[in-house]
Amino acid sequence: MSARVGETSKLGNRYRTTATKGVRRHLSLGKGYRIRHSAEPGGRVYKEAGESAREDHAVRAFLDFLADDMEKHPERLKPMGGPLLDHARELVKNIEVGLDMSLSPDDE
Repeated sequence: MSARVGETSKLGNRYRTTATKGVRRHLSLGKGYRIRHSAEPGGRVYKEAGESAREDHAVRAFLDFLADDMEKHPERLKPMGGPLLDHARELVKNIEVGLDMSLSPDDE
């Protein structure tokens, strides 16, 4: 790696911060990559590049298992409908989703 990169970012309403352009370049980060944060008792914080979220091995193995099972046993696939679909709709009917809304203080 090249010389040390020092840039400033700000915490948003959900206590999130953006990886600055210089840091993204320095760590070769792309969308979906994970960043490992660690902090020392004196207050120094380190960020390290982790693996890409697209390369989650456990998820990949599970999805491969599902795909293989669907190919081998298509007779097991059943459409979701009737009482199960009605029940699912009932469970979520009063849930509002606001991806841009700030978290409430209780959720912080």
